[in-house]
Amino acid sequence: MKDNAENRPLVSIIVNNYNYARFLDEAISSALNQTYPHFEVVVVDDGSTDDSRQLIANHEDQIVPVLKENGGMSSACNAGFAASRGEIVIFLDADDYLFPCTVERVVAVWEPGVVKVQYRLEEVDALGRPIGEFYPPRHQSLDSGMVWPVLLEKGHYVTPVASGNAFCREVLHRVLPIPEAEWRNWADSYLLSVVPFYGRVGSIEECLGAYRIHGSNEWSLTALSGEKFHRYVRIHLQIHALIIRKADELGYRVPRDLHLRDHPSLSTRLVSLRLDPQKHPIPSDHPLRLVYWGVRSIWQYSEFNWKQRLLLSLWFAWVGLLPLPLARPAIALLFLPRSRPRAVEWIIERLVRR
Repeated sequence: MKDNAENRPLVSIIVNNYNYARFLDEAISSALNQTYPHFEVVVVDDGSTDDSRQLIANHEDQIVPVLKENGGMSSACNAGFAASRGEIVIFLDADDYLFPCTVERVVAVWEPGVVKVQYRLEEVDALGRPIGEFYPPRHQSLDSGMVWPVLLEKGHYVTPVASGNAFCREVLHRVLPIPEAEWRNWADSYLLSVVPFYGRVGSIEECLGAYRIHGSNEWSLTALSGEKFHRYVRIHLQIHALIIRKADELGYRVPRDLHLRDHPSLSTRLVSLRLDPQKHPIPSDHPLRLVYWGVRSIWQYSEFNWKQRLLLSLWFAWVGLLPLPLARPAIALLFLPRSRPRAVEWIIERLVRR
């Protein structure tokens, strides 16, 4: 662990791990090898049954280890935060890793009134090889400044997953502990939804870490699964309910149709319904209504340019109106970008990303 007496903020990197021994050493090493000199590394093991704890023991003179029974991601974040001291806190998933300059770049842009600084992540495979995608995608600018009005207008804002965020400790004190039963494995969804209500969001438009795609990620896909899309629908409903509760608590007006303005949520609802209508979490949903709501949300509330809006509108119509065997390729085009043919990727690159 590196430290000095300079008047710089202490940064806590909290590594959350559960049975990721194959990735854990790289995550810990990336946290320890930061160019910024004033930081601590807290490693939380959430009851792993693999070799994780032996790997943690190998670093015990450089880290703050927290060994606990399995309770889920939110439980691990709560325990790691309680064991940390930093004024700025990064929750690093054990299957991801940071670049050496990450903390230095975050501290350089940190200002009074900032509640979090976010940055892009480079997608890599299980072996750490770049896939060629960024998260969020390069054609989407990260939202910055006072983001809560964007949340209340659109139901979402452009932000990375947990490892792409650095949080203000003072604000975390106001929103933690995360309710563990309600948000067991969705700690980042909770934090990303409530933290912007307390101040400004800073954004760095470059990759400062790696988001590993290996098949076990909660949000990323390697195959189309009705069960996984059902889960996405439920968590989107939970996020919208949280945003509404927080807005009511702070006295902000909430649009009655907030859940119909969120095009990512509507796209997952449509796919969930098409792949397995019997188990779809919202029985009242109908493909035609979802197509209408999806197109409306894209043209009225999205951050896209007209070409992107046109292509996404065609996507909603294709997935919602055509027979499932013909809709499946369109679903894969959006949700399995790594499976796109090169010709399709070439077209997207020129029509959408430029």
